[in-house]
Amino acid sequence: MSQVIRDEMTESPGTMTPNSTHGAPLPGGLLPFEQPPKLKGRRRFLQSLQRMSSSQSLASMRRAPPTSYSGTSKASMSCVSLSSSSSRHCHSYGNSCSSIQSGTFSTAPTSVASTPGPENQNFDSGARIRCLDSELAGHASPMPKSVPLPADMRAGTKEAMSAVTSGVAGVFEDYFSKPIVRVKELRKRRNFNFWGDMPQELGMHILHFLRPKEIVKCSAVSRKWHKMCFDGQLWSNLDTQEYYQDIPAASLTKIIERAGPFVRDLNLRGCVQMPESWGQDGQNITDVCRNLEYFSLEGCRIDRSSVHYFLLRNPRLVHINLSGMKGLSNSALRIIAQNCPQLEHLNISWCQNVDSRGLVRVIQSCSKLKDLRAGEVKGFNDQALLLELFHRNSLERLFVDHCVDLDDEALQVLIQGSDPEMDPLTERAVVSPRNFRHLDLSRCSQLTDKGVKCLAGNVPNLCGLQLSYCEELTDDALSGILESTPHMTHLNLEEVDHLSNSTLQNLAKSPCAQKLQHLNISYCENLGDSGMLHVIKSCPRLHTVFMDNTRVSDLVLTEAAAQIRIRDRINPLASNSPPTVGLHLVVYDCQNVTWTGVREVLSRNTEPNRQEVISLKCFYGYQDTVNEHMKRVLKGEAKAASRLERKWAEYMVASEEAGAQGAGARRRRRRLREAAMVHADEEDGGPRNGRRRARSGGCAVM
Repeated sequence: MSQVIRDEMTESPGTMTPNSTHGAPLPGGLLPFEQPPKLKGRRRFLQSLQRMSSSQSLASMRRAPPTSYSGTSKASMSCVSLSSSSSRHCHSYGNSCSSIQSGTFSTAPTSVASTPGPENQNFDSGARIRCLDSELAGHASPMPKSVPLPADMRAGTKEAMSAVTSGVAGVFEDYFSKPIVRVKELRKRRNFNFWGDMPQELGMHILHFLRPKEIVKCSAVSRKWHKMCFDGQLWSNLDTQEYYQDIPAASLTKIIERAGPFVRDLNLRGCVQMPESWGQDGQNITDVCRNLEYFSLEGCRIDRSSVHYFLLRNPRLVHINLSGMKGLSNSALRIIAQNCPQLEHLNISWCQNVDSRGLVRVIQSCSKLKDLRAGEVKGFNDQALLLELFHRNSLERLFVDHCVDLDDEALQVLIQGSDPEMDPLTERAVVSPRNFRHLDLSRCSQLTDKGVKCLAGNVPNLCGLQLSYCEELTDDALSGILESTPHMTHLNLEEVDHLSNSTLQNLAKSPCAQKLQHLNISYCENLGDSGMLHVIKSCPRLHTVFMDNTRVSDLVLTEAAAQIRIRDRINPLASNSPPTVGLHLVVYDCQNVTWTGVREVLSRNTEPNRQEVISLKCFYGYQDTVNEHMKRVLKGEAKAASRLERKWAEYMVASEEAGAQGAGARRRRRRLREAAMVHADEEDGGPRNGRRRARSGGCAVM
């Protein structure tokens, strides 16, 4: 039976549909067939949907029936083929609707995939299909071998189209009828001018990342670049302090003119190349700069009239720095008082022609003034000025350094007012506390303990106090101040000769010890280890300590190294993070500091898992080695730094032995020369060929 099926499959290739219009079947069970016309579009797609039956013919081919087959005589739908009836590479079984027209004829597949289609030129149009079923051959009522296509799925009906489009996602009505469109070759892109076609706003944003000097150089590229580079949007913050020496005066003037309406911060500090008298150019500059908020002319050579123009045309000024201008007078302060009500910062230090009369007008008119810097200004013993400052009580920073007119009575009026009520128990004035946060009284030579004591209890928010070069002060003047200033972070007592270690001990016990960061006791020759050891132990946030020309010794350096170890334990080091400078010590010209204390600091800096290291400024003979050691530590080269410290220690030991008397002096001197050569080579980064003579920096012995 299987052999007969294979023969018939070979004899009857292609797809053939019975013609229902013909008469009765021919004798022998043969039916005439004709090739159906080719369909297009939607009908072609629906024609390719066929149902293939899992009939009992599989059993005749000696195959196991599928598990889904129930064994009944009714056929079941196993798959749906989407192949075209006219494809030469797929099965061609005709339209499923032909099973209805053919009555008992089955449309089940009778050929394999390699069977040629109707397009094949070897196809015989007169080929016939023979019914293999015995019952069909005997004209008996046969068992249907396939299930006809439902009426709602037949081609040409709206139900069929809705069913197909709902079942197959993304299928459009005319998708299969669209002709194939060939993709045209990509055309060559025309020449693209990057800067020419770029919007100007984007180009300005790119130029914004360049430095001012680089922007001026880029202006020579083209006219468009010249226009962009001198656009005022790039110069809203015009700070010439870093590059004023590298830019010609003409270019700087041009920048100010172009950027005038956009400039908010204008810093011309040190612009000595600006003309003495701006003349017409100066008037043009002052005319365009009308929106300034921060204005600095410190050390700039500008005539008085140009300064007045700037002040008159910029009423929004908040920050004014006119320090060091010799031509400035009280007339400029009068303009500030009349035209700058928003002023918060004023610096008129070293202005020789300014005195207290101009300052009184500014303080009376500028109610928002918080920062006044008037170093070396005359007339600070004027009662009117001091009382105005006392009643205003708005200053947070007051710098009156080098004001020789400021004496004890003037300072008392500034802090306590005139004829204050005194507390009989504490003998202090009963006044509202001052808002000073930073007070600089350096080089006020007339101040004594009587005037400085008035600060105790009256400046609770004080963070920085500078009393350097006030030679008449003693420990009594500072004891009450340290107890009543818990927020103190900066304390400068440089060259206050009458201070003793009790001041440092009081500082270690005071409430501000936990917040102290900067301490300067340079040239205080009476201070030593008994005071500094308490400060190093009690102040965990110390960052900078100036102790040059004092009596401190190696014990202070050793204690500082120990405190840095404690800091690292409290704040463990992150993985693979380089160390940072946590403490900076200045101990040069200290007779009690030797190389052993310096080596203790260097050894601490090379320890593993260090987070903070100590930066040291010591005796000039050791400084080259200390600097090279610190450079290697900050680079993460701990082994190289440790090797340098070891070679330097060997050299220092050899130098001390060479200075001893007795037998073996020649041998000790030879060892000293060898150690000096090794240390010099290691300090320079490694050994070199030839004999090297040790530099003078490593040969000093204390």
